[in-house]
Amino acid sequence: RTAAQVGRLLELFADHHAPATGQNPLAPDAAAPAPSERAPFSILQGSLSSGFVAPSFPFAAVTEDEVFAKPARRHLRHDGKAATFLSSLDDVNAGDYVVHTHHGICRYRGLRRLTVQDCDSDYLVLEFAGRDKLYVPLDRLNQIHPYRAGEHPAPRLDALGGTHWAKTKARVAKHIEDMTDELVDLYANREVVTRQPYQGDPLLSHEFDAAFDYDETPDQLTAIDDIHRDLQRPRPMDRLLCGDVGYGKTEVAMRAAFHAVQTNRQVAVLTPTTLLAQQHYDTFARRFAPFPVRVAVLSRFQRPKDVTALLTDLAAGVIDILIGTHRLLQDRVRFHRLGLVIIDEEQWFGVRHKERLKQLRTHVDVLTLTATPIPRTLHMAFTGVRDLSVIDTPPPARLAIRTQVVRFHPTLVRDAIRRELARHGQVFYVHNRVETIERTGRWLREMVPDARIVMAHGQLNAHALEAVMLRFLRGDADVLLSTAIIQSGLDVPRANTILIDHAHTFGLAQLYQLRGRVGRAGEQAHAYFLFPDDAQLSADAQRRLTAIREFAELGSGFRIAAADLEIRGAGALLGKQQSGNIAAVGFDMYMRMVQDAAQRKRGAPVEEDIDPTLHLNVSAFLPDDYVENDHHRLSLYKRLSACRTTGDLEFLHEETRDRYGPPPPPAERLFEVMHLRLLAGKLRLESLDATNGAVTLTFPSTTPITPARRDYLTRYAEDRLRFLSPVSCEMTMPHESWPAVAAEAAVILNGLLEAGAGADAATATDTAPVAGAAPSPGVSSR
Repeated sequence: RTAAQVGRLLELFADHHAPATGQNPLAPDAAAPAPSERAPFSILQGSLSSGFVAPSFPFAAVTEDEVFAKPARRHLRHDGKAATFLSSLDDVNAGDYVVHTHHGICRYRGLRRLTVQDCDSDYLVLEFAGRDKLYVPLDRLNQIHPYRAGEHPAPRLDALGGTHWAKTKARVAKHIEDMTDELVDLYANREVVTRQPYQGDPLLSHEFDAAFDYDETPDQLTAIDDIHRDLQRPRPMDRLLCGDVGYGKTEVAMRAAFHAVQTNRQVAVLTPTTLLAQQHYDTFARRFAPFPVRVAVLSRFQRPKDVTALLTDLAAGVIDILIGTHRLLQDRVRFHRLGLVIIDEEQWFGVRHKERLKQLRTHVDVLTLTATPIPRTLHMAFTGVRDLSVIDTPPPARLAIRTQVVRFHPTLVRDAIRRELARHGQVFYVHNRVETIERTGRWLREMVPDARIVMAHGQLNAHALEAVMLRFLRGDADVLLSTAIIQSGLDVPRANTILIDHAHTFGLAQLYQLRGRVGRAGEQAHAYFLFPDDAQLSADAQRRLTAIREFAELGSGFRIAAADLEIRGAGALLGKQQSGNIAAVGFDMYMRMVQDAAQRKRGAPVEEDIDPTLHLNVSAFLPDDYVENDHHRLSLYKRLSACRTTGDLEFLHEETRDRYGPPPPPAERLFEVMHLRLLAGKLRLESLDATNGAVTLTFPSTTPITPARRDYLTRYAEDRLRFLSPVSCEMTMPHESWPAVAAEAAVILNGLLEAGAGADAATATDTAPVAGAAPSPGVSSR
């Protein structure tokens, strides 16, 4: 069905010594070989419901599904949207607190258009202590971050030109250094411990991959490649695989497990609930059935003598893959040669279990699957301590769940259940209090007497709970009234309405997981988050409910996790001291400081952002009648300043054109200005001046103009060039109109970048320095 599958099948046929080609033997082609020289098999990309035989040719067509004896392949759309991890300025309102990288905490007072030297542009207005104002040009927006600190009182404003901010940053930096020492030490053993790289059988791997029922999404293929690279290295893997419910994380995990089993290593799959363990067992057993792999499950549903026999086989190495809950971490569970641990939704494990997992991470490979990574896990991924892969492509026909956060009302509950039953669907009703769940069940039966209602909670014995769940899964019940026991793993395609009672008492990740129980098929799903009419919601509860309502689109798992990190604060997981540090500098600034510190601890270079000063004689801004909404304008300005490549800039230019129409001249000039700023930043210029018919370039005092770049400028500009100092030069422009100046300046900057790259390559083989590299100040070069 895809070019990748064609290539995979060609390799499989070659491995089996069956000559095959990718050419169509029936296509009229004068250069085609004679029939006697043709390969007996041709593998072509196409779409057939089934194979057929054409005796008159003679010719037979066989579909891939028939070759591997599997059901028809389903296709996934590739329209995923990357989630945003950290906050941006697009949700900042006038009066909100923000952080200026160099000057500290202040208030954002809106956008203001100013005329400076006869040129118009928009500026961010920031207010500091004493009502001092700072006007920030558009090319410096990357210095501004939202101020987030969770449940903390309003911060004090810093003074422009004061020393308080510098002292605060230094204090927080010292605490971060101490914290990252501990954080990196947690994973230092993983860097020094070695194991034999995984070396599987390519033939078996191809066969296992080809048996997948779907076309892999680009995100899945990237994650699979990431994991394969990890397993082929000599150090243990510790990778976090993030993706929403149903996005294909399990398939990626099964391919990792297959590699481990091929290398004669055992695999442990840890799940938070017995129900999810059973579901994973069914999936793994079905997927591994054609291969010599034994899959087993350890659960409380099993008899003691069966558990004893299973553990004996496990210790003897007879079992290749064992799936279960935290019981797998018990001392009596002994593996013969454990190589890979797959953890599904780590956030639901207790502290004691996480300590055991921490010990495992030092000597076995670990792959953690999650839809909403816990703040600490997300924090470590952000800092680069853990490796991260993301799957954000939704499955086919998946619709965003319609989410309502509403006060509890009996009529709303009754109508929601009846609407779902009218379309022959099923309903989850979550009531997370075992002591009152029976009373709630009686009330539901009175409200909807024609509904078949069953009840499930953790205090039921194993067999009773299994019977209730199976009844609901088979469709013999309409409403499942349960505690939060259903939050992980239950897959009921017909259940497309969920009502969550007392939603304000749940954590944000819990709410997101519960909502993920519905909308797993092509039907429009509905989620109702109910809170009592008389409830006095705390500020955190309000923020959680607001977040779950706002982040309702597909692929919101990371935004939920980031919001959870902002609400709870990394300090809730790293200690009160860190919470105070977040309050001192704001969440975004704190995260960036931690990232830099963690990189330095790991020996990775940390390059400071270069913000060249631009002096350009041009009016560049987004007119009010082009982008009318202030939030949208600010968001576009922020995205422009965040572009790191010309490709990013071109993409944003096209997106803006599609969204708002052809850019008017000031907007077009803005993109040109940002292009010059991007090139100047890559050159690490200190300033770029394009006024009075000339372009002046100034490098930092520590990096004079190199001989290669001096030669380029001399050749390009000839008698229009004048060196002003060892670090600066001036070129007169042949035309003074802005479009001509912008185009000429872009050519010069690109040429300097290429000259610098060439000089770097030459320096690698040069042994003698060049004398007199820079001319004397003020000397004109001809």
